[in-house]
This record gives sequence, C-alpha cells and structure tokens, in this order.
Amino acid sequence: MAKGRKNGLYSGISEELSALMRTGWADTERHDLRLGEQAPYAARRRASLSARFPGERLVIPSGNLKVRSNDDSYPFRPYSGYVHMAGDQARDGALVLEPRADGGHDAFCYQLPRDSRDNDEFWTGATAELWMGRRRSLAESELVLGLPCRDVRTAADDLAAASGAPSRIVRGLDPSLEAAVTTDEERDAELEEALSDLRLVKDDWEIAELRKAVDSTVRGFTDVIGELSGAIASSERWIEGTFFRRARLEGNAVGYGSICAAGEHATIMHWTDNDGPVRPGDLLLLDAGVETHTLYTADVTRTLPISGTFTPLQRKVYDAVYAAQEAGMAAVKPGAAYRDFHEASQRYLAAQLVEWGFIVGPADRAYELGLQRRFTMAGTGHMLGLDVHDCAQARNEEYVDGVLEPGMVLTVEPGLYFQPDDLTVPEEWRGIGVRIEDDLVVTDDGHENLSAGLPRSADDVEAWMAQFAG
Repeated sequence: MAKGRKNGLYSGISEELSALMRTGWADTERHDLRLGEQAPYAARRRASLSARFPGERLVIPSGNLKVRSNDDSYPFRPYSGYVHMAGDQARDGALVLEPRADGGHDAFCYQLPRDSRDNDEFWTGATAELWMGRRRSLAESELVLGLPCRDVRTAADDLAAASGAPSRIVRGLDPSLEAAVTTDEERDAELEEALSDLRLVKDDWEIAELRKAVDSTVRGFTDVIGELSGAIASSERWIEGTFFRRARLEGNAVGYGSICAAGEHATIMHWTDNDGPVRPGDLLLLDAGVETHTLYTADVTRTLPISGTFTPLQRKVYDAVYAAQEAGMAAVKPGAAYRDFHEASQRYLAAQLVEWGFIVGPADRAYELGLQRRFTMAGTGHMLGLDVHDCAQARNEEYVDGVLEPGMVLTVEPGLYFQPDDLTVPEEWRGIGVRIEDDLVVTDDGHENLSAGLPRSADDVEAWMAQFAG
C-alpha cells in the first residue's frame, strides 16, 4: 500500500484501487496537430543564436513551478528567452542547442511527457495530469514545435554526461539542470545577454501579437470607463477587476500588475495595492496591459478625470505631459539614438517646471543637473515585447546606448508627479499625478503608434468619457 501525504485524509492506495485506476482509459493521443504558427519564426531566431556561439552547447530552461502555499503553486510563466527560441510555454522544459562539427547546432527540446496510465503517477500528487490537466505528449510537441523532443527526466544525467564542447546555461531557472552543467557565471551571463539582444528587433509575427495585445488593452480601458460608477461606489479594486476580466477573456492575463491609481495614489509610480477610494474631482491614472495567449504584452497608461472633466489645474498639468509625450514620440524614428525620445520629453518638462517656478533654471542647466527628476521620477520609456520591460539583460551598447531600428517596439511615457507631502509646490498641486503612455513600433520612415485607438489629448479624453462613462 502506497504511503499517503502528511495530513491527508487517505492513508494510502490499495492494490485494488490502483488496479481500478489504471484501466478503462481511452487513447487520447492527438494525431491532427500541425506545426505551430510561431515555429518557423522560432527556427530563425535559433539560427541567429547559433551563429553567436559556434561550437558551444546552449541550455535554455523554461523554469519550474513555484510554491505559493503548501501544495498550491503560482501560475506558471515560462522564461521569456525559452518562449522566444522554442515557441513553447511548457513548464519543466529546456531547449538545448547541441553543437555540430560545421559550427552550427542541432536543436531539441526536453519536455515533461504525459503521465503513464501504467502506474499511479497520472492521478497522485499535486502536479499529476488528473489534478493539473492534460499535457502534450512528446510526439505531439514535436508536431507543434518542429523540434525533436526528449523526456526531461533524463536531462540532468544527459547534460552531466555530455562532453566534447563547452556549455552555457541560463541561470536561476532550473536548479537540477544548472547543477548538471559545467560552466561559469560570466559565460552564462553572455548567453542571457544574447537572448535579450535578439529580442530587440521584433519580427512580423511578434508585431502582430503586440497589435493583438494593444487592441485588447484598448477595449479593457473602454470597459473601465464604462464601469466608473462601480468604482466610485467601491474602490480602485473595481477598476482592477474590470480590466482583468478583459485580459482573461481575450488573452492569457495581465502583462504586469495593473496600476489603478486614483487621487494621490497617482503620484506613486508602481501603485498596485489598488484599494483606495475613487472620488469625482480626482484623477485616475490607469497603467495596464493585456498579455496575449502567446505572452506578448501591451503597456498603456491614461490619466482620466473621474468626473469626466479636468479642472483647470489638472488640465494644465495634463497638457504639459501631453506636449512632452508629443516631443518624445517625434524623436522615435530609425537611426535616432535610443536616448533621443527620453531626452526630448525630459527637456520639455524641465523647461515647464522652470517656467512654473518649481526648479531653478535656466532650463538646459536644470536638465543637465537632472533637477526635473524630483517631479518626473522615472525614465521616459522602455522596450516592450514578451516582457513588459523587454530585453532587460541586453548589452547597453545595443539598448540604452544604441540606435533605433525598424521593428523595435517601445513605450513613450512621460509623467509629472506632485507628491501630497511636497512643500516645494503650492498646496493645490499636491497629490496630482499624470502619466500618458503609448506603445510605438519603429517603421522604415518613422513610427506607428499601436495604441492610437485610445484618446490622448485632454479634449479627446473628455469626449471619450462623455461617450462611454457609466
């Protein structure tokens, strides 16, 4: 008799129950699967990665489940570099690029196969198929990914026994695989850098996925406008739940914790408690994005007058941020330095803050000293893709110190934040926070604003709210 879990209601499994559970199951192997839409693009990405590391074995784990509480795990989210290179989202997997004599690589995926019905593994334990749902078989994965697939339960032994080539692995994802590979931190960090570098320019398939993410996000923002009365009657949580419903309906989830910041909470860059009141007369800063089923995310922000109309002071701050965003967006074009859009927005806001008397000018000196940062706080944008702050491990010379190219996707998101306890500004300014954020793809002759479906100017925002607000 098998031993039961600690504090379980059953002490074990009788031989009769075990025999009963193993019989009477239909064959559910799927033979109708076809090559996945992403597979050809993933193959080209792997070829680019291969060219960077001839003669080396590359190991890219997908990651493992993480326990939330006892036998309850957090929702699994695979490592973005694995998703990008394999076109897959399986847990406990790994993509391996095995070097060939000609300098190229043979790629294959380690996957967790289906649980066997010849023993009790498919119905016992917190991660068994009968508890967590059916997985693809190795044969099914091969059809979808266009890659040979192997049983991941042999991966650690296989990698430990591998010889003839140096290895690199992405660290921090799968301890058992990491322990099996002989390498060093510096070389592994170079692999992670390369995986980020190769996501800087999106292919056509990725841009189409980002369009889907943004289009769903536009609908999610409109949902929120339509349910403002529910938020006023309850709290910011109503806004969070409203947007989340759209994200789950049309995508995988939200791409990051939604920021539903009303009133003075709008001055907090990453307010995600979302438990404050929503009051007419205040502003609502909504920063949220839908993540598609393929894990590409939007990242959009609008600042809205909860009553439907900006006060004169709120409009004054809003118009300054809008003008700063216009200046930043105008700088997004191929051949421009990545920093140009940030500098254009920040210089505009520095000059505005000098004009208002909140920092000491002249404006150029204030900008060079970074004085505007008391009120602008953050940079003006970031790359966007599989991660909301995509390509974060890319080399500086390729990212922040690099040049914009067609296919890059980034956010432009200037803001002004007057903290409620800031005694350097008049009392009526305190607690006002405004951010406007859009998602831009660099084109051959400039850029396209993927989130242009959401109104941006103060007049257009008020008209939008008059049309949809509940």
